[in-house]
Amino acid sequence: MRPLVLARFTMLSPFTHAQDVLTVASPGGTLRLTFTLDTDGVPTYRVDRLGRPIVLPSRMGVALREGPSFTEGLSCVGSEQRTTDETWETVWGETRRIRNHYRELTVRLATPGNPAREMGIVFRVYDGGLGFRYEWPAQPALGAFAIVDEQTEFRFTGDHTAWWIPAYRDHRYEYLYQETPLATLDTVHTPLTMRSAEGLYLSLHEAALWDYASMALAHTAENTLRADLVPWADGVKVYGQTPFASPWRTLQVSDTPGGLVTDYLLLNLNEPNKLEDVSWIEPGKYAGIWWGMHVGTMTWHSGPRHGATTENTRRYIDFAARHGFKGVLAEGWNVGWDQQWWNGEGDRFRFSEPMPDFDIEVLAQYARAKGVRLVGHHETGAAIDNYEAQMDSAFAYAAAHGMNTVKTGYVGSRLTGGGARQWHHGQYGVRHYNKCVLAAARHQIMLDIHEPIKDTGLRRTYPNLMTREGARGMEYDAWSNDGGNPPSHHALLPFTRSLAGPFDYTPGVLAFFYPEKPGNRVNMTTAKALALYVTIYSPLHMVAGLPEDLEKHPALRFIEEVPTDWDTTLVPHGEVGRYATFARKDRRSDDWYVGSVTDDTGRVLSLPLYFLDPARAYVAEIWADAPETDWKTNPEPFVYREEAVTAQTVLELRLAPGGGCALRIRP
Repeated sequence: MRPLVLARFTMLSPFTHAQDVLTVASPGGTLRLTFTLDTDGVPTYRVDRLGRPIVLPSRMGVALREGPSFTEGLSCVGSEQRTTDETWETVWGETRRIRNHYRELTVRLATPGNPAREMGIVFRVYDGGLGFRYEWPAQPALGAFAIVDEQTEFRFTGDHTAWWIPAYRDHRYEYLYQETPLATLDTVHTPLTMRSAEGLYLSLHEAALWDYASMALAHTAENTLRADLVPWADGVKVYGQTPFASPWRTLQVSDTPGGLVTDYLLLNLNEPNKLEDVSWIEPGKYAGIWWGMHVGTMTWHSGPRHGATTENTRRYIDFAARHGFKGVLAEGWNVGWDQQWWNGEGDRFRFSEPMPDFDIEVLAQYARAKGVRLVGHHETGAAIDNYEAQMDSAFAYAAAHGMNTVKTGYVGSRLTGGGARQWHHGQYGVRHYNKCVLAAARHQIMLDIHEPIKDTGLRRTYPNLMTREGARGMEYDAWSNDGGNPPSHHALLPFTRSLAGPFDYTPGVLAFFYPEKPGNRVNMTTAKALALYVTIYSPLHMVAGLPEDLEKHPALRFIEEVPTDWDTTLVPHGEVGRYATFARKDRRSDDWYVGSVTDDTGRVLSLPLYFLDPARAYVAEIWADAPETDWKTNPEPFVYREEAVTAQTVLELRLAPGGGCALRIRP
């Protein structure tokens, strides 16, 4: 669907003042951005919300390795403003229609010299946030260039509470979130969620990361963060060739944490869908030969407990067919798993060569007959040269065997390719991940990326980019030395990691203790395990548990019914790391689904059903913690009940410590 532009206004205005000041306000006047080029030619910006500052004057600019940089001594050679108001429809997502209403200011800057180098800064200001980026047009004085520093600052008005994970660590994004004052931060990943002393919620991130380094945030001074671009192995941050543009640096602002969730700034700042045919893109749920490896009942490598065998995969296909799940993932299916793939031998993987005990021809035919698709798996061991040499043929091979989804993996502390070890999150990695997206699209394959680059809204432009990991998922409950993900993790994720986009947390485990892993257990209750399908968004959700555990559990019915594609998303209440309640309307029916989760503190929450159609009567199917349930001592009990409800009903949600509640509300 092409967006409809309802209004647009352009104004040209060259400046020759000693100090240039330009202002642009959001359409409703909630946010106001002021750009200043001071007398030394240094660009800065500030942001006010409802007349009060939220970002104090903060420096901008980009330093180049050679020649004049865009950091100081600049002059303003022109500006433009315009207003855009459009509504577009998502291919899939948390909501069906998104309004893109902003005012834009473009400032054109030039370095001294003849000919001068030129750079533009584009600001887009919405009522719920803003984005800005640097642009370098084609020009005689600047062709190929190397960026060695980006001086973008975010100077806040106070020592805000921050929820964060560290950057530049070997386990990528897979760390537990910490809650500390802003002043204690070192260098952290985005999205970074903060709360001011006045109760205002803010999120810093970036949008449309394509051919650029990922941005971390370094704490540099009192209440100040600075862009920290993840470098190449040679120390350069970004290699560019005009015309060229940075990603958008984004700031979302809301009175509630839920307001950050339902503001679609990141998607709006990305280009519209570039795939002409999207009929093959299908959200849904899939089972997988996966959890058994983590709890020790199966192995990826060959041997007596090898999981991805013809017989075992056929069993999983039968399970998926019986319960309406669209796919079956079989990890460990291909040659390469018998080597130390996690420790430098990822170049042994072959993505068109099955293990001897995995008959892909038989299984592809069997899955097709059952109405189920195999889900491909490409673990690379972070060996990029090996994967890129096979990438196109690997996707062709998957498509030829009926796979319309491939899960990729990049286990390793660094990507290896081109004779160097590179960060996953630098420009080298960004280029690789996006090359993979394009290759998959050519073969009409959806992607689920593990050990990924963070989501920055590119799913709007390439909607085959379905979901990804990029945080601590369910697997940590199976083997992590720290005991797994604590109950607070599930109440943190919707307001931190998930602000970036869909997260493949791999829910669907309803057995919490495993004799093969006596030191670990799944840290939640049954009702919370169901609620995660609603509170953590992913268009592809795994049903991760073992079939033999799931099929004897009456709560499997909720997992069968819950959709993964939504018409509307609401967040009735929530507090970061404490509790969260989501209400989502199914895109293909009039049903609503509600999920509510809490940390290790039990809670009673009141849920007004104001979102229901006032002219209709409904039945609420409620899966709740039992009175005796506690995540530590008694996680399994739950109660199921049905209740007649209307838009005037206020439901009481009782959440046990570490627990949750899941609802289906149907007319």
